[in-house]
Amino acid sequence: MNLDKLFNPKNIAIIGASRDESSVGFGILKNLTEGCVFNCEYCKPFPGKIYPINPKADSILGVKCYENILNIEDSVDLAVIVVPARIVNRVVDDCINKKVKGIIIISAGFGEFGEEGNQMQEEIVAKLNKAKIPMIGPNCLGIIMPHHNMNASFAPTMPPSGNIAFISQSGALADSIIDWSVENRYGFSAIVSYGNKAMLDVYDFLEYFDKDKNTKVIALYIEGVKDGRKFIEIASKIKKPIIVLKAGRTDEGMKAISSHTGSLAGSYEIYKAAFKQSNVLVADTVEELFDNAKALANMPKLNGHVGIVTNGGGCGVLCADYCSEMGVPLAELKENTLKKLDKSGKMHPAYSRRNPLDIVGDALPERYDTAVDTLLSEDYIGGLIVIQTLQSITKPEEDAQVIIQANKKYPNKPILCVYMGGKFSKKSMKMLEEAGIPDYNDLKKVARAMKVLMS
Repeated sequence: MNLDKLFNPKNIAIIGASRDESSVGFGILKNLTEGCVFNCEYCKPFPGKIYPINPKADSILGVKCYENILNIEDSVDLAVIVVPARIVNRVVDDCINKKVKGIIIISAGFGEFGEEGNQMQEEIVAKLNKAKIPMIGPNCLGIIMPHHNMNASFAPTMPPSGNIAFISQSGALADSIIDWSVENRYGFSAIVSYGNKAMLDVYDFLEYFDKDKNTKVIALYIEGVKDGRKFIEIASKIKKPIIVLKAGRTDEGMKAISSHTGSLAGSYEIYKAAFKQSNVLVADTVEELFDNAKALANMPKLNGHVGIVTNGGGCGVLCADYCSEMGVPLAELKENTLKKLDKSGKMHPAYSRRNPLDIVGDALPERYDTAVDTLLSEDYIGGLIVIQTLQSITKPEEDAQVIIQANKKYPNKPILCVYMGGKFSKKSMKMLEEAGIPDYNDLKKVARAMKVLMS
């Protein structure tokens, strides 16, 4: 099926739009007409036509309402359904008669609710398959496409635009990630909550976002898949990196899944084997999922050994430990490299003369520049971890600019940073992130992120 109108529609009908400001139907309409409920600076209204469907209202938020989707004179690309489960079937019939191009069913009370709900769900899917209309849901948050200014969900806001597509079976998890992303300026090309996966499953979204020009990495939260063989077959063909967080790794977790989205969650060991067979990377935590996705989305693959530059010896030692534990190969600095550093006249007499390259706590931007450039210029060094600890004489913003310039000069070598600190390092951290250079607040995280660039 063609999914384009689900993710890039020219117009959207909200069936169940409401005047009640505490309702989901009001939240979705407000997101589409105003960008988000908080009026965030980067949240823009959906640029296409909006059709609220509410037989008891003439207009909501200044937008003309329609009694039924069949009353709309124009064709409709996407219908977002947010009405009680008992009448969704009838609403779907109207959508089929209207020949909409795609449907999102936000409403809950289907496969996750028992046998009766599952039967209703199957009836709806059978109709839509016959009509060849793709459907996401039911029991989902909706879709957010930041590059298209489309927040067809009841999430409270839209995340910044970026190059990571997040496909989540859990709407609540997606909600929380959006809140976090706004605070941390973490960008997404798409956020898709697909709930009960009654019709479209994760592999359908993999195929779509593999071709999406705004997406570089696909991050997944899944509870189960309907067809494991199909997942392996499709995931193996995807050209973009895929990283997954799988829920239901224990007996208790698997029991919880059945009441959440109605999924059948098989053995986690079987899933891990399937992921390995299809070259899908596995994350253990939500934080790891997005830390590693950020590295994969912004940095080239690591080819060669890694250098570490630090102005704090202890931090360099810890980072070396973590890299060693994770199998990240550290470079042994060659004599010729040390001669270049010595001749520069920028090194402190007590600098470490080995990797990790400790350039000492009084390092100013000129010393960072020399160390970073010298190591990256060497063929045997394939990537760099740059650590900065904050001393009274440290110049974080100027150090960040050094790294930004190095990233431009050596675009085929990954550079990952650990700016350790908080308040007084915040501006420089933001500079790095805005330049597409991943910065981490922990040495183990940066080692783990470099590890995924080896795969």
